[in-house]
Amino acid sequence: MPSIDELAISTIRGLAVDAVSAANSGHPGAPLGLAPAAHVVWKQMKFNPQDPNWINRDRFVLSNGHACALLYSLLVLFKYDLTVDDLKQFRQLNSKTPGHPEATDTAGVEVTTGPLGQGIANAVGIAIAQKQFAATYNKPDITLSDSYVYTFLGDGCLMEGVSSEASSLAGHLQLNNLIAFWDDNRISIDGDTAVAFTENVPERYRAYGWNVIEVKDGNTDLEAIANAVKEAKKSTDKPTLIRLVTTIGYGSLQQGTHGVHGSPLKADDIKQLKKGWGFDPEAKFFIPNEVAEYYAEHVAENQKVQKEWEATLAQYKQKYPKEGAEVQRRLDGKLPEGWKKHLPVYTPADKPLATRKLSENVINALHGNIPEFIGGSADLTGSNLTRAEGSVDFQPPSTGLGAYDGVYIRYGVREHGMGAIMNGIAAFGANYKNYGGTFLNFVSYAAGALRLSALSHHPVIWVATHDSIGLGEDGPTHQPIETLAHFRAIPNLSVWRPADGNEVSAAYAAAIESTSHPSVIALTRQNLPQLEGSTIENALKGGYTLVKGSDKPDIILVATGSEVSISVGAAEELKKQGITANVVSLPDFFTFDKQSYDYRKSVLPDGVPILSVEVMSSFGWSKYSHEQVSINRFGASGKAGDLYKFFGFTPEAIAEKAVKTVNFYKGKEVFSPLDKAF
Repeated sequence: MPSIDELAISTIRGLAVDAVSAANSGHPGAPLGLAPAAHVVWKQMKFNPQDPNWINRDRFVLSNGHACALLYSLLVLFKYDLTVDDLKQFRQLNSKTPGHPEATDTAGVEVTTGPLGQGIANAVGIAIAQKQFAATYNKPDITLSDSYVYTFLGDGCLMEGVSSEASSLAGHLQLNNLIAFWDDNRISIDGDTAVAFTENVPERYRAYGWNVIEVKDGNTDLEAIANAVKEAKKSTDKPTLIRLVTTIGYGSLQQGTHGVHGSPLKADDIKQLKKGWGFDPEAKFFIPNEVAEYYAEHVAENQKVQKEWEATLAQYKQKYPKEGAEVQRRLDGKLPEGWKKHLPVYTPADKPLATRKLSENVINALHGNIPEFIGGSADLTGSNLTRAEGSVDFQPPSTGLGAYDGVYIRYGVREHGMGAIMNGIAAFGANYKNYGGTFLNFVSYAAGALRLSALSHHPVIWVATHDSIGLGEDGPTHQPIETLAHFRAIPNLSVWRPADGNEVSAAYAAAIESTSHPSVIALTRQNLPQLEGSTIENALKGGYTLVKGSDKPDIILVATGSEVSISVGAAEELKKQGITANVVSLPDFFTFDKQSYDYRKSVLPDGVPILSVEVMSSFGWSKYSHEQVSINRFGASGKAGDLYKFFGFTPEAIAEKAVKTVNFYKGKEVFSPLDKAF
């Protein structure tokens, strides 16, 4: 007779194999190999399926997301809001069991994974957030936060550079609350990893500053897996990588080959597997009663643990009322009362400033007034201006560089890792509003993580400075041309390019209030004037008429960022020639598109030609303008003023293009570009 542990592991394997078979699509190999480790880890994790967002739960991140049939099987067995019927709909349209885990679709899925390497980096972010939350609120006599982060990752995750970036930082930060399992099965899609991946992974991770524990038989040695977890938890100053040697597709007729990686098992293979487990070979999605009861006991124990924690929280609130109220507010997902009053407001009498400096003003104003507002930079603090005055760095206390309750994160030159870590911080909960700084051009390095921010509805904030040719002498390697077109094409992403201080404050206000989408705030290196007609309220609409030359102008100039003030100058030039121009500032397409049709038509109406002005690609601007003044080539190295003249972005040059536009459309019926058939 198999033990209850062996029976439970066979049940996990059976559910995963049947789900892939029912879909005739998926990855059965990793679930077969990883089921023993998953069983051991989940059996000692603390979580409550009836309250999947409990802040002090342990987190489980499946970085090798193609193995999601494993995760879904666990969620069914532990009675999350997922059933066998959902497993039967694996990879089907509108199911709760998509082809890779999606946090927005399935309770119990902590982060959306699939693109390899992202999950382990997310896990680093969750571990950072837990450390920061614990250091901020735990007291010598009361512990509110002491959870762990577990992650499974495969060879593919280790090959992707983002995992290296994040793992390096995790070692530096001494994140001993992070325990990673490397599924060392020596197989990737191309076959044996010997064809491309022969590095010494344990030594690499030791060099990062991790503990490395080896389990030589991850297929059957449950005691060794359990002991590895116990050993990992003894660490006081290092994250842990557990090298788990497994056989992909364990028990299958194709075990140990890439043939079992990404294709369903054949019917005869599934039958021989089930027969070997002592199951009815014909039965599908079989859950023995004793396994269901075994896992239910663990859930019941965890629910008691949560009740004890809730009693601890009540005690905490009584003994530490100020901190207790703050914790509860954050758990409720609310921002501090009146936080917006701290946002800087400007008038045209205020001196011109680079929008990166205006961004720094916002960060300084909000620091301390929103405790959950934390951030950092990818080694560009002095250029991004992302560190608030008086802030403490998030660092291991032993280094003397800061403390774990610090709110400024030194990411190092790791843009992609930073983006994925930011997603993890957001996924932790506790209402974290976290930002990361780099040059706009190098947010492109993190495009994979940025895309997942949008897909996952993580309200992270990118402080993206040096936003155009205006950065000057660093030249085309650093000057973004296509970047905003790319980011604006990503669904559920807000891309702000503010023109002055009020618009910068509005961008932050919108980004901080967001609960369901990330934001990129593109900021200038060069100084810009504070504009007549700009207000936070206007900018929060995403687009508005800044200069109203007439109710029926001859032309509308629509621009973003540094080109708005140039367009204002162009309107003044046109006025000298008897041509009336309205100037529209359009700092965020995403927000503008959410406004009512009537409002948008009032800004970009019928009957008038519209000329857009932006020192970047024209791609995407036809949605809002008839003609475009843009740059559809790479930039150049030189002083910012010289570059603007060279590329034709001066009031005089824009006015000249505007005159040509007016003459071209004269006598023609002109409809707003907003109007479409559907």
